[in-house]
Amino acid sequence: MTRAAPEAPGSDRVLERLMTLHPKIIDLTLGRVERLLAALGHPERRLPPVIHVAGTNGKGSTLAMIRAGLEAEGKVVHVYTSPHLARFHERVRVAGELIAEDALIALLERCEAANGGAPITFFEITTAAALLAFAETPADYTLLEVGLGGRLDATNVIAEPAATVITPVSIDHQQYLGETLGEIAGEKAGILKPGVTSVIGPQEAAALDVIEARAAAIGAPLTVANRDWQVWEERGRIAYLDARGLLDLPRPNLIGAHQVSNAGAALATLRHLGVSEAGCEAAVTRAEWPARLQRLRRGPLVEAAGGCELWLDGGHNPAAGEALAEALGRLPERPLHLVTGMLNTKDISGFLRPLAALARDLRGVSIPGEAATLSGPETVAVARGVGMKAEPAADVADAIAEIRAGDPGARILICGSLYLAGRVLRENG
Repeated sequence: MTRAAPEAPGSDRVLERLMTLHPKIIDLTLGRVERLLAALGHPERRLPPVIHVAGTNGKGSTLAMIRAGLEAEGKVVHVYTSPHLARFHERVRVAGELIAEDALIALLERCEAANGGAPITFFEITTAAALLAFAETPADYTLLEVGLGGRLDATNVIAEPAATVITPVSIDHQQYLGETLGEIAGEKAGILKPGVTSVIGPQEAAALDVIEARAAAIGAPLTVANRDWQVWEERGRIAYLDARGLLDLPRPNLIGAHQVSNAGAALATLRHLGVSEAGCEAAVTRAEWPARLQRLRRGPLVEAAGGCELWLDGGHNPAAGEALAEALGRLPERPLHLVTGMLNTKDISGFLRPLAALARDLRGVSIPGEAATLSGPETVAVARGVGMKAEPAADVADAIAEIRAGDPGARILICGSLYLAGRVLRENG
C-alpha cells in the first residue's frame, strides 16, 4: 500500500496563492506595495528604529553581525532577509525568533484580503506581511535587507530609518539594475535618506562617486570605509579605527577576508548606534549566517561524504568567487572538488574563474525546481572554458559519492547559488 505524501504546511498553500497575483517574479516599483501598506494602516510608519541594508555582496553577513551586536547589548531585534534557504519562515524573525507557522498564515491572509486580488509581486506582499508583524510586536530595532537593488525595492518604504548601510557594490542583476557599476550603485543609493547617516562599505571608485553624489544631493551624511573608518587584520585579530578610537577584536567567526570588511561596516553601524565595545566584540564572534562557506557537520549528505569535508556556499557572482577563493586558500590544505549548480542569469565564468586554480575538478548539477537553472552539462562547458576539469553529475548526492570514491579525504564545496544551497540544506535535514 502506497503511503500518501504529507500535506504541505498551511503557509505553503497561502504562499503558492500569493505567487499567482502577478505574472512576473520581479517587477521593480513602489506603487503596489505602498498601496497595500496604506490599506493595512501603514505599518511601515510604526516600526522600531530601522537599519536598512543594501549592496551586492555581504548584506546578509553584515546584517547578521549587526544583529549579534545588538542582541549582546540586550536589545530585542526584528530581522527581514531574503531569499530563504530551507523554509520561508527564515525570512521573518520577530523579536529574535523565527515567525511561528500560525502567525505567518494569519499575517499572509490579512495581506491577501487587504490586497483584494490586485496585481502585486510575491516579494511585495510578503514584505508587507513582515512589516505588519514587526509593527505589531514590540522590539528595539528592525533590520531590513534589501531584496534587489534599493531604490525601487519593496523594503524602501521607510521614510526615516535610524541608519542605512551599503555593502560593496559589484556587477549583478544587470537586467534589472543597469549594465554599468555606476548605474547599479545608483539603484543601491536609492535607500539613502535626507539627514540619515549611511555606512558605506569598501567600494570601487565608480560606485562610490555615484553614492557620494546622491548623498550630497539629498543631504545624507556618510561614514565611508577607508576614509571615516578603517578595519584590517593584524596578528590573527582585527583592528577597527574611527573617530571614536581603536577597537582590538577577534577575527570574525564567519570565514574569509571579505568578512573583515563586512565586520567593519557592521562595527561602524553599531558605533553610530552607541553600542559598547563588548557588543562590538559579540558582533564579530557570535554572528551566524548559513550557506556562507558553511561547514556541514551532520546529516545524510555528510554521512554520504564519509571522510571528506563537506562545505556549502551560496555565492554566485564574480566578487563572490574571488572571496571564496581567498577564504578557501586560508583553510588547511586538502584536495578541493566543486559541486556547482547555477542560474542562467549569472556570470558563470566570472564566478568560476577565481576558483579554477584551487579546484582539482568540478561536477556540474542542475538546481531542482528552478526554471532558470543551467543543466549540469552547460555548467561543465563553462567550467572547461575557464580551464577546469569538469564532468556532469545527476545530482548533488551522486557528485558527492563520485568524489568520495575517487578521493576519500578530499574537501568538497557545493556552490554557485543560494537556491542550490537551500536545496542542499533541506536534503541534509
